[in-house]
Amino acid sequence: MSTPRTVDRAFETALYDTADDALDTAASLLAADPAADAELGRRGEEFVATAWRRGWQPADLVRIVRRELDDVHVRLVAALIRTQAPHDRARGPRWAAQLDDLPDAGTTAPPRTDRFSHATAVLELYRLLLRLPALEPLEAGAAGEAPRRGRENRPESRALARIRALLAKAEATGYPEEAEALSAKAQELMARHSVDEALLAAQAQGSATSPDVPGACRIGVEPPYEQAKAVLLDAVADANHCRAVWNEPFGFSTVVGFEADLEAVELLYTSLLVQAEAAMTKAEAGQRAGGRKRTKTFRQSFLAAYAHRAGTRLRAAAEAATEAATTGAADATLLPVLASREVAVTDRVERMFPQTTTTRLRGTADAAGWTEGTRAADAARVGHHRPLKRG
Repeated sequence: MSTPRTVDRAFETALYDTADDALDTAASLLAADPAADAELGRRGEEFVATAWRRGWQPADLVRIVRRELDDVHVRLVAALIRTQAPHDRARGPRWAAQLDDLPDAGTTAPPRTDRFSHATAVLELYRLLLRLPALEPLEAGAAGEAPRRGRENRPESRALARIRALLAKAEATGYPEEAEALSAKAQELMARHSVDEALLAAQAQGSATSPDVPGACRIGVEPPYEQAKAVLLDAVADANHCRAVWNEPFGFSTVVGFEADLEAVELLYTSLLVQAEAAMTKAEAGQRAGGRKRTKTFRQSFLAAYAHRAGTRLRAAAEAATEAATTGAADATLLPVLASREVAVTDRVERMFPQTTTTRLRGTADAAGWTEGTRAADAARVGHHRPLKRG
């Protein structure tokens, strides 16, 4: 029997039948034929390449495998992605960063156990990859769009470096007042950076340079308390001229905006989430010390209030910085640029997600959790929140 035929038989037995006995039979076929390993790996690379054509990206695959399967499957898919990458086309710096962040990047393959167990894990992974639906494409040039102004050869700006440093200090400090000042300054710098990038893009559009158009990225919204975290991400995106659409089943939000703003959203959301979770742990400890047992409802209410309050404060800081930037001679030039970019972002969202629904937060009835979350958001210097948009 040829090695490809062994793999074909195993796939026919296991990939289209979810029964455990079918999986065992297929794993036994593969375990008995060591020569099938290379072909099995090649088929896995094909599954990965198909996922890319369906709009998935490396971080998305790792995220869904982690949610649905086990650590061994995460290592398997990471190894497949790394093996497939040299045969793939160049896809830009964001994609390259995701490849760099793959789990166990220093190893070429996950640890092997016995052949039957390994074959079983591989088939379980392939079952999942086979059933992945198509996602909205994020890459520049999709659906006939003009390419975005390249940033591949541009080093990180001084503004982003300062923002990173400010947020790192805000996460590390144990003093709420200091965190408040640092977070507020970071948002102010983000707004100024956005204005600078908008003006540069407007100048480039008057030359032969390719026009700047909105991009998109996916940011993981991990359990637990995904709803509250998605609200926080939505608030951060809104304050930074972006739009976020939450995909609850796959654990991410798609954020649409111009590149500098997308970078700001990723940085600020990650930092505020760290600050919120640290504050929540401290608040819950205080509640327990007072003899009041707190539950999941407390934590959900805390994070929801934090996100709610953060939205207004972030928006206020961003609007103040933008207003300052548009005062004076630059006003006539900048305001139309900002307005046109907002229209472009809205248009891209509507084309990517022609149908969205809204949802209300659940499990936010704990008054103490809401009060503590609001207080923590005030300390972080970060409301008004819009209903979550779900694709």
